[in-house]
Amino acid sequence: MTSELTSAGRTVVLYRQIAAASVGNAAEWFDWYIYSMLAVYFAKQFFPSSTGNSLVPLLGTMAIFAVGFFARPLGGLIIGGLADRYGRKATLSATVVGMGAGSLLIGLAPTYEQVGILAPLLLLVARLIQGFSAGGEYAASSAFLVESAPPQRRGFFASFFQISATSANLVAIGLSALLTNVLDKAEMSTWGWRIPFLLGAVGAAVGLWIRTHAEETLQIEPDSETAPGGRRNIFAFLREYPRESLLVFGITAAPALAFYVWTSYLPTYASITVGFDPKQGLLTGAIALTWFLILQPVFGILSDRIGRKPMLLTFGVAFTVGAVPLLHTLGNSWTSVLTVQLVGLTFLAFWSSISNAVAAELFPARLRSAGIGFPYALAVAVFGGTGPYVATWLVDLGHANAFAWYIAAVALLSSLVYLALPETAREPLR
Repeated sequence: MTSELTSAGRTVVLYRQIAAASVGNAAEWFDWYIYSMLAVYFAKQFFPSSTGNSLVPLLGTMAIFAVGFFARPLGGLIIGGLADRYGRKATLSATVVGMGAGSLLIGLAPTYEQVGILAPLLLLVARLIQGFSAGGEYAASSAFLVESAPPQRRGFFASFFQISATSANLVAIGLSALLTNVLDKAEMSTWGWRIPFLLGAVGAAVGLWIRTHAEETLQIEPDSETAPGGRRNIFAFLREYPRESLLVFGITAAPALAFYVWTSYLPTYASITVGFDPKQGLLTGAIALTWFLILQPVFGILSDRIGRKPMLLTFGVAFTVGAVPLLHTLGNSWTSVLTVQLVGLTFLAFWSSISNAVAAELFPARLRSAGIGFPYALAVAVFGGTGPYVATWLVDLGHANAFAWYIAAVALLSSLVYLALPETAREPLR
């Protein structure tokens, strides 16, 4: 009886850990996703229009979107290092506070017409805060989820990171759809776009409260390097595990690029290339992301049975040979956009469901968060954050088709990394 109660109690603790990570993570990623979805509405509020080129405000807004990504490696490095020294719980609370503060700043920011150049500067500051927090969130949350999991279920537990992030994306799409149907374009462009950012700040506060009830997963050793206040070089993970750090970067490069295109930017890309209606993109996005969400736990469980490497190779090969024909079939109908999204997100799920488990299994606990966070965030900044800007820029130059070849080339490079990756699914967590 006692063992049964102990087992039941342990189950409760495990799923409470998942809830603490997931709810806070969802609050953070809602704030992150809503920016790209509403950029077409608030771009001209922060950047003056050009009489010669209507894409200038959107290009400026996407540039700040990309800059926010470049704060993520710094967040992964610093917050990841703090998570390795002082524990995951405190740093997870800090990241959700930072994301909420950035969202609040965007929601209340004055326009270019009101304060001039200060408006885009405030937008930039807010995105830097959010980028720093997002980088630390991935570092600490990934370690937290994998360390909370039973040995043979790490892939399944890791999938909840993407389950919560995708759920946040769906909420962002739903709210955007509601607002764009209730408000006209003028209302959305002047004040309606602010509502989701303010709600995001409230959601972050809820996430903070939930995370205060989580249990710490890092067992801190009482020695000079790992005890609270102990000294450790911030780049210790890179010095001690250079190969693993490079592997995490390579593992992430192509998926990061594909992820932000297929999960949020594709309707905008279709809009500026084939005249697709962005409002219909909210519907296609909701359907495709619901399918993507369903696949996460399924593929997480599958990776626990067949290993991580076959999953990653499936993604890599699919995008290497399929990115060009897939984007070339993109039309201005919602069925065409939906088909491209469904196919792309199906193969992307082979990576997204297990990415943090793969990275976490490469490092020991004392360096895990920083080892995960910095290389991952650097790859996301270089490839994921710049993806929408590169696509918009190529369209502006009249070379829209080149973007698909760019995705295929990066996917080939990541596929070579997957071939060199050791299988870690059945190995004990360091």
